[in-house]
Amino acid sequence: MRKIRTRFAPSPTGFLHIGGIRTALYNYLLAKKYNGDFILRIEDTDQNRFVPEAQDYIVNTLKWLGIEPNEGVCFGEGDFGPYIQSQRKSIYEKYAELLVEKGFAYYAFDTDKELEEMHVRLSKSNVTTPQYNYAVRNFMKNSLVLPKSEVESRIANGEPYVIRFKINQGEVVRFKDIIRGWIKVDTSTLDDKVLLKSDKMASYHLASVVDDYLMKISHIIRGEEWLPSAPLHVLLYRAFGWEGEMPKFVHLPLLLKPNGKGKLSKRDTLDEGLTIFPFSFFDKNSNKEITGFREKGFLREAILNAISLLGWSPGSNRELFSLDELINIFSLDRLQKSGSKFNIKKFEWFNHQHIINTPNSELFKYLKEYSNENRDKLNKVCDLVKERVYFTTDLYDNAKYFFKRPENFDKANLSEDNIKFSIGWIENFMSLIKDKPLEFECLHDFLKNLLEKDNLKFVDIMPTFRLIIFGKISGPDVIKSIIILGIDEVYERINNFKNYIL
Repeated sequence: MRKIRTRFAPSPTGFLHIGGIRTALYNYLLAKKYNGDFILRIEDTDQNRFVPEAQDYIVNTLKWLGIEPNEGVCFGEGDFGPYIQSQRKSIYEKYAELLVEKGFAYYAFDTDKELEEMHVRLSKSNVTTPQYNYAVRNFMKNSLVLPKSEVESRIANGEPYVIRFKINQGEVVRFKDIIRGWIKVDTSTLDDKVLLKSDKMASYHLASVVDDYLMKISHIIRGEEWLPSAPLHVLLYRAFGWEGEMPKFVHLPLLLKPNGKGKLSKRDTLDEGLTIFPFSFFDKNSNKEITGFREKGFLREAILNAISLLGWSPGSNRELFSLDELINIFSLDRLQKSGSKFNIKKFEWFNHQHIINTPNSELFKYLKEYSNENRDKLNKVCDLVKERVYFTTDLYDNAKYFFKRPENFDKANLSEDNIKFSIGWIENFMSLIKDKPLEFECLHDFLKNLLEKDNLKFVDIMPTFRLIIFGKISGPDVIKSIIILGIDEVYERINNFKNYIL
């Protein structure tokens, strides 16, 4: 059986967001499930759009998420490097020339001006999509038309040229996609793509096919936007004689905007304030700071869990999974055809659930200011506040008043009369529970019965009670808070509040 070898091959033309993370995750899950290899390859053939910081951003994202490749850029070179395409330039040139020798490709000497004139001419002829193809190439300046001696002379004189793939008319390219089944494409709809550019750098098409073959990739898992390129890639495999070793194709469905209309993009972060990037960064084009998942307070486990379900189903109604569980149950046959809408509220729900399920010892780092406090108290505080928070950044704000008394008080819309009445009622309640055991059921039932006896509701008293303890009218459960703080400390906070308010 062929060894499973998958690759994540992003282009460093921008900062990686959840679309790319999903592609990386599915490649990682498949490789790990079958004890295969997961490779990081940087496809930087488009040097005009290269963003210097993008490669480090990609590497750091994979490290933070814990889906690290076992081979590739910054993760161990293995036997197939280098893994940055700009460093493999001579390899591609050799294979491009091989295709010319075999008659599957040709030299084209057309200038930018001549190509533009060709497009204008075809547009005026009502050609829907003007392109360099079987109907055009015989009228252009290439080695299919020019005498061999002239071609050799032009090359010897250093005249710029590209190498184009020769697409034959009237053939049908047939290939299977694991998600979409068998796909047929008429070659008459394809153009003669550039394989080697005039600077001798390969195009994406040639580089990716050559690299996937040489690196023994078994599965190509990539976004749906690359589906139109697949027929050309199949033809390249055939031209090289590699069809028997061609990877299996998996083209993932699009990630859609929250309204389901259109592909999710960086623009949604700028326009809608959505969080779709792993880390914060300064966007030079918009002159804005973009907030990342990590800085917003998301756990990496929650991000991976949420992203895994954008286009894949576990085959049950269960939603919460660890990374190890995802590895065990992942399968390509449960990938979906239709696009998945990005719902930030659902991501926040996943984060909330993972915070609740995270051991307290791992949450202490968010309360590091109080790391020297009694460990039992820290555990109790974490147990109480993590039920309320959706972001790790909120843990400190919800926990800090268990370790220090509030200095300011946000009364919100509480009236002075309500506050004064509530203070008296709370002091009476505290005096009545002085000798009672600090047990939740006991104190909670006593509080409930006392409120009913006085014909009051929780909402009549609790806002002021929380204001006394936390400095604001919202907060954790009051009875559980009293148990953690102790009777004496609550009395001190009542007096502290009275001095402030009165």
